[in-house]
Amino acid sequence: MGPGRTRPSAHGGARGCGCRGHPRQGRHAVPAQLHRRRIRRAKPRGEPRPRAQQRATRCRDRRGVVGTDGVSGRVVVFGDVIDDIVVVPSGPIRADTDTPSSIRHRAGGSAANVASWLGDQGAAVDFVGRVATEDVTRHDVILSGFGVTPHLVADDENPTGAIVVLVDGNQRSMLTERGANAFLTADAVTDALLDAAAIVHFTGYSIYHSQDHAPLRRLFERAASRNVVVSVDPASAGDLDDFGVDRFLDLIDGAGMLFPNLDEGKALTGLDDPYRIAEVLGERFPLVALTLGVGGVVIAERGKDLVFVPAVESAVVDPTGAGDSFTAGFLAAWMSGAGAEAAASAAVAVAARAVTSVGGRPSPARA
Repeated sequence: MGPGRTRPSAHGGARGCGCRGHPRQGRHAVPAQLHRRRIRRAKPRGEPRPRAQQRATRCRDRRGVVGTDGVSGRVVVFGDVIDDIVVVPSGPIRADTDTPSSIRHRAGGSAANVASWLGDQGAAVDFVGRVATEDVTRHDVILSGFGVTPHLVADDENPTGAIVVLVDGNQRSMLTERGANAFLTADAVTDALLDAAAIVHFTGYSIYHSQDHAPLRRLFERAASRNVVVSVDPASAGDLDDFGVDRFLDLIDGAGMLFPNLDEGKALTGLDDPYRIAEVLGERFPLVALTLGVGGVVIAERGKDLVFVPAVESAVVDPTGAGDSFTAGFLAAWMSGAGAEAAASAAVAVAARAVTSVGGRPSPARA
């Protein structure tokens, strides 16, 4: 998992799942605001969603969102590849002495995690990233193991990005070296990849740490000319504040899907109420999935009422993969022909599964 993918919300849980075993957990009752607005609560689905390979064809409209009967094409994800070192101490860390811990090496990176979960869910997915030359084969093999088609740029001068992740229940602290990721640009997403794509997805890290944003704007233009939907995850409220909200919104103007968590939604709007946040963001983006951790998800889709989808409770081991798996679960279901409500219901189930194992990718890990 990449830097900043903590996804803890004000409700105290990882994004998109209900995680047991934390003091701030609780039942997912519909908040009072739901009864004062035109907001529907999602109903359980009795039938499994179709796999991506079974999807029907549909056209995307000019607003940047897809229709309602199925999508023809692939998902292109570009962004961070990280080597995670995940540390779960057995108790409080003691200074100047040993603390027994579980220490695991896992392949991560927010964007690479999304691609891996998409492949796990059966979606046709291409991943574009940048790693040290000596690590290309290793990460190719790992990504391919999840059903991802990798397109990795070899970096002869910089190391593969790395993170030490310290896990404390639902909370995480991260020590980060971006390495080769800092030199990836959106120009690495070729026209040939976009020609076969229905959706292109990236995270805020591809904006916050980039020295040149012209390639990203060119990507939006190239995607628009092909009716490819652009999907964005802001990824980090802290980085968003540091970068500047107006700058960020200007750079992602034209995106068809936005996947913020509550903290990012607050940063983007200056508001506190999640339903109002979703409404305001929904005025700018055709589809918004605002995740509230154990509080569930609020969906704002242009021309429709807000929809609340409750989280799925899960026994948390490591919240690292919750946000990325939610996004992937949503996109995979959407590509399969699910509407936004059904896609969110599928996504919270994927996120609940993700937090039951160590690392940000599907289990068993292939790192």
